[in-house]
Amino acid sequence: MTDTGFQEIADRIWLARYEWWDVNITLIAGSSGLVVVDTHASAVAARQVVDDVRRLGVGPVTRIVNTHEHFDHTFGNAELRTAYGDVPIHATETAAANTVRSGERAKGRYAADPADPRAAEILETEVMAADTTFASVAAIDLGDRLVELAHPGRGHTAGDLVVRVPDADVVLAGDLLEESGPPVYGDDSFPLDWPTTVDVVLGMLTPSSVVVPGHGLPVDRAWVEQQRNDLAWVTSNVRELAGRGVPLEEAAGATEWPWPTDGWRFRGAIARGYAQLPRAARGLPLA
Repeated sequence: MTDTGFQEIADRIWLARYEWWDVNITLIAGSSGLVVVDTHASAVAARQVVDDVRRLGVGPVTRIVNTHEHFDHTFGNAELRTAYGDVPIHATETAAANTVRSGERAKGRYAADPADPRAAEILETEVMAADTTFASVAAIDLGDRLVELAHPGRGHTAGDLVVRVPDADVVLAGDLLEESGPPVYGDDSFPLDWPTTVDVVLGMLTPSSVVVPGHGLPVDRAWVEQQRNDLAWVTSNVRELAGRGVPLEEAAGATEWPWPTDGWRFRGAIARGYAQLPRAARGLPLA
């Protein structure tokens, strides 16, 4: 794929899909300004986002939202602040608290691979955490429209949020949903919580909702239901295998899974799921 630039997907909502990390960045306009949701993976990449916003010509950014703390969604924060001034950056309390630590881990991975063509720009990026936080729900008043922020529960991280624009029937799900590949089960994911968290997201949708995942093409409610079922399949497998005492190192080959178990996106799912279970839920010899 190639960078798409901002394209309108609903009334005064524009989506840009960027080739690097296939990350989605969304603009939401109201009479009092623009909200940008997620900011890309480096200061250099964020400058392109700023250029694309200016090229669109629908006004200045007055608010920033981070759907979670990972670097590909937050490393443009400081650059957007440089372009637009001291605008509020919104996130959940948990995501904001974890942003710098998560960013330094990402920098460490790139420092270990200096041959990566984007390593230098990652390492030179200032990590800036959100400064306007909430625990459960919040709202942004854009004058003639309200933008709702909600923390539906743990899944991809402990601090995921979703953005809902009720008048346009659009929901931005961050990396709780991914269209361009299996969801990423990282070291900070919560596989056993994830399906019920997506159930909360489903409760925000109508049959005609447009749902923007963190990566990939916009999807509909039926697609979300299918990914939720796949996430639940993983959860069910983990509970069943651990309950039977299947050792972690044998679990991947012990049953069928919705996604390839050797891919980097899924690699942490089983270990993280086992780690979440209390000792009483694990059969011998895991107890």
